[in-house]
Amino acid sequence: KAAKNIADVIRTCLGPRAMMKMLLDPMGGIVMTNDGNAILREIQVQNPAAKSMIEISRAQDEEVGDGTTSVVILGGEMLSVAEQFLKQQIHPTVSMIVVFYSKHYFTHLCDFYFLFFHDTDLCNINSVPVDVNSREMMIKIINSTINTKALSRWSSLACNIALDAVRTVELNENGRKEIDIKKYAKVEKIPGGIIEDSCVLKGVMVNKDVTHGRMRRLIKNPRIVLLDCSLEYKKGESQTEIEITQGEDFARILQMEEEYIQQICEDIIRLKPDLLFTEKGISDLALHYLMRANISAIRRVRKSDNNRIARACGARIASRTDELREEYVGTGAGLFEVKKIGDEYFTFITECKDPKACTILLRGASKEILAEVERNLQDAMQVCRNVLLDPHLLPGGGAVEMAVSRRLTERSRAFTGVEKWPYHAVAQALEVIPRTLIQNCGASTIRVITSLRAKHTQEGTTTWGVNGETGNLTDMEELGIWEPLAVKAQTYKTAVETAILLLRIDEIVSGQKKKKKDGRPGGAQ
Repeated sequence: KAAKNIADVIRTCLGPRAMMKMLLDPMGGIVMTNDGNAILREIQVQNPAAKSMIEISRAQDEEVGDGTTSVVILGGEMLSVAEQFLKQQIHPTVSMIVVFYSKHYFTHLCDFYFLFFHDTDLCNINSVPVDVNSREMMIKIINSTINTKALSRWSSLACNIALDAVRTVELNENGRKEIDIKKYAKVEKIPGGIIEDSCVLKGVMVNKDVTHGRMRRLIKNPRIVLLDCSLEYKKGESQTEIEITQGEDFARILQMEEEYIQQICEDIIRLKPDLLFTEKGISDLALHYLMRANISAIRRVRKSDNNRIARACGARIASRTDELREEYVGTGAGLFEVKKIGDEYFTFITECKDPKACTILLRGASKEILAEVERNLQDAMQVCRNVLLDPHLLPGGGAVEMAVSRRLTERSRAFTGVEKWPYHAVAQALEVIPRTLIQNCGASTIRVITSLRAKHTQEGTTTWGVNGETGNLTDMEELGIWEPLAVKAQTYKTAVETAILLLRIDEIVSGQKKKKKDGRPGGAQ
């Protein structure tokens, strides 16, 4: 029941007519979203089964980035349909409930995503291969994800931003494709302006200003040096004591510090860079030498930002200044510019020749809106990444669930007695996705779901599903609603494995000690 209650909380957040939730976090902040993972992340629950449902939403988000609402709804329904067997005092492992979920799941249900590549007895749906080089097709796929989000009003802009960002960070090395969105596609949110001002920079932006006011704030074709060390005199790691017996000794110590700073600055100046980024601090004396050499310097840059700059301009990060060589200098950037947006200064490194890192600049009315736009964009980029890595699609709108449900119903006819019950149970559970889509757009649930069942009994109708906008039956292929194979496969695997886990639990035992009325600890509950 706890798992089903969690599923009911986010049931209205599925589909293009999804409702949003407004959550108050423990710090007093407001979260407005219809993303399943973002909602469940803010909910505080005590029941262990409910915590398991929240965990599968997080796992789905980390693995494929989309389908976080569907996986919880499907997992909750799997447990709900098994409840009737438990009420009849049928043992879970004997009555074929867990046996079906664990055995037949792997042989029939979960393997559906492998079987899409072949015409098999279980499922006659064929996944559609995608031409990843077709921009129009890729935007159509991403649009299917964006249309269920709050960002659907700006779907064209969001789809182009997501596709451009993923294409920028895509890296092919020795036949291996790597798309690391988390590290190299940074989203920078700046309140103010309108959402239409959002864009993907052909380079990197960091929330920093030059260290000295007289340094250059506009450089074309800059030579960039990146450091992982400080331009300050090294201090002792532990307590350091120096005994001075003569007055000249103190002057000598100061001179040694100045000579050290001068040496590391000369190592940098020798390469004639225009721009210097360091993750650590820069002393006033080092600033003086860099100013004289007409080098703009930015200090205390995040390591993640430093890595993005290195990828964008082709530079290499040096840990010591005496390691610097010509190949460490980045020359791939076309423009360095510092702009003031609102009350803050931002450094832009743009017009890069072949950037393998980018920054997505988001503008909007408030922080809450920007946070939701970022969540929606992250989902869109994850979908784009999944398609590029595994270019196969399945029809959306509940078409896959109805097709698998019908095939399981047909297969159940080969069994008699108690063995056929789990087949009907799982077939019924799969219908929760199209049923929820119908409920969320206000259509007649019984009439439409019955019509959809009847439609799927006909030949060549496996791509028919529910139009989430109107509640009518539509061919998803004509409507252009597609889901990545990786997302659907992960949804099924996660939901059914969670059902297996929770159905094997017969009792919850707390290991916490219960306090007595006088405040002293008592025995375990």
